[in-house]
This record gives sequence, C-alpha cells and structure tokens, in this order.
Amino acid sequence: MVVGELHHMPHLVELPGRGVGADLIGRAGALLVDISIDTVPRGYRIAPGRRAVTRRAVSLLDEDLDALEEAWEKAGLRGSERVVKVQAPGPVTLAAQLELGGGHRALTDYGAVRDLAASLAEGVAQHRARLALRLGSPVVVQFDEPLLPAALAGRLTGVTSLNPVHPVDESLVTTLLDECVEVVGGEVSLHSCAADLPWKLLQRSLISAIALDVNTLTPADLDGIGEFVDSGRTVLLGVVPTAVSGPGPSATEIAATVADVTDRLGFARGVLRDRVGVTPACGLAGATPAWARAAIELAQQAADRLAEDPEEI
Repeated sequence: MVVGELHHMPHLVELPGRGVGADLIGRAGALLVDISIDTVPRGYRIAPGRRAVTRRAVSLLDEDLDALEEAWEKAGLRGSERVVKVQAPGPVTLAAQLELGGGHRALTDYGAVRDLAASLAEGVAQHRARLALRLGSPVVVQFDEPLLPAALAGRLTGVTSLNPVHPVDESLVTTLLDECVEVVGGEVSLHSCAADLPWKLLQRSLISAIALDVNTLTPADLDGIGEFVDSGRTVLLGVVPTAVSGPGPSATEIAATVADVTDRLGFARGVLRDRVGVTPACGLAGATPAWARAAIELAQQAADRLAEDPEEI
C-alpha cells in the first residue's frame, strides 16, 4: 500500500500492534549498537547481554525490510531515484522512555544519554545504508521526538515525587540532535505531534525538516514555521486526520488547509511546491486499515494538487 500510493516518499512502516519489539521504542532495540533492551512493567529497560526482546525486535524489523524490498522489486523501482524514509525514536525520547537498572529514566543520567545517542546514531546510520543497498534507492531518516517538549519543560515524571526529572538543557539537546544528524548523514527530519515545539532550538540545529500536527499550532508556532521555511528548510504539515467517525475530508479540503497555513505566514504559494509537505496529523497505528489507506491516498493527492497549481487551491 505504501509503495503503491506514495510516489514521492514511501516509508518503512511501523506496526506496533504486533506487540513487544514492534513499537517506537521496541524497534530501537533492533537498531542500537552494543546496547540491549528488555521489558519491565512500565515499558523497556536497558539490559546487559543479548535479550529475547532485542532478538524479537531484530526479527520483526527484518520481516518489514523483506516486505518492503519485495514490494519495491514488484513495482520495478530498484535503482530508482524515489526517496524512501525510515524512522526511529530521537535521542531525547529514547532516553526518556528507556529505564536504567534502578528504574529511573535514562534521561536522568548524562552518561547514559550520551551513550544511547551515540549507539542510536551509529545504528540508524547502518540501517539507512543497508536499506539503500537493498533497494538501490536513496534513503532519508526521520527521528520521532514526541517527548521533546515535555523533556525541555521538565514535565516528565520520575519514579516517585521525590525523584523529579529535571528539564533537559537546550544546548545538550542541540548537541545530541546535531551529532545524530552528522553520523547518520544525508537529510534528517524531526517529527513531533506534541505542542510547544522548541523552534529556536530547531532553527539552530542541523535538522533539515520538521513534521508536526497542525492542530497544535499557536501564533508562536507560526512564527517558528516561518523562520524555519525562510531558512531554506522544509515543514511537513500534519493535516490529514489520524481517525474519522464519519466521512473524511477531501483532498481539495486538505490542500486548502495547507495553503491557508502558508497564506497566514505571508509566503507566496510557490513555497508549497518546494518547502511544505502534507502528512497525516500523527501516526496511523490507531486507524482502521481502511482509513490508513485513505489517509495515505489523501495526503498524496493533496500534495499533488499543491504541486500542480498552488494558486488555484
């Protein structure tokens, strides 16, 4: 479905409904270099040795890679210039979600944060290179950072009220993101459905694209988007609902929503061709199979309309 419908940037899917090792943090267990994970009641923990959870995560990822390669071959796309996207948790969200041996978030330990970020960057770089070799096509990377705003604001909970998780320093976050970008290589985007994105931080970083949920936007976000686009980088607007209870919006309505955002920013409509993308508002893991297909189709159709004639939207 992804290969057939998305002719600009298909992606390697994540299917967290399969359970342990298939969700955002579990899949990271298949990517981390020299770090293994195991399950605990609250989620995942850094663990010594090669654990069954890590082996399961690797097995599930291999199945997904095989499926994508098979679909790529059937579509006659080997060696094409169609760009493929892979995604992984960003260094802050990963450290916020993984526990240390004592139950505290890895984010509370500076050394653990740096080790995790280095392992993640190396693993994602290898993952990107392997997939590019298998498909014969360029591959870009997206880091998912749903907990970045909460980590910066000190809103994450500790093991108890006596063990608060202090706000993460912005300079550390910038360093972590930039080091990941440099190791992974190529263009790297950051995705977060959360409100209060740190636009000044992102503007200073090496991140080349930001994907967000338009339902979270405030006037401050519009200023941040404007500066980010004005710097020659890309913003991917999440305007397609992740679920619907009745008839969903049309591709024309979605395109109009995207155009309205850029109009409010004061940009010429031509920016829609090169610097603004269309995506679902967030992940589609909770969508029905029918709506997941429809959402992907709508995003591509809206993007096509914006590219063909943005002035007529």
